[in-house]
Amino acid sequence: MADEFSYEITQKYGVLSTSKSGWTMELNSVAWNGRSPKYDLRSWSPDHEKMGKGVTLTTEEVTALKALLDSMQL
Repeated sequence: MADEFSYEITQKYGVLSTSKSGWTMELNSVAWNGRSPKYDLRSWSPDHEKMGKGVTLTTEEVTALKALLDSMQL
């Protein structure tokens, strides 16, 4: 049986893409289990009741990711 957990989307930064089924890949700040919010990149159902696998990042990790992306020739 899966462990219970809670989450609260505290800030929505944006949608990267939307699938044909309506799920969106989003960058948000999410507080997991009552902890301090962290940056979170994952897919969400249209009603935000279901979520896909994603990655949660600290401010330091987002800063490093931004620097890495800025250095790339995109």
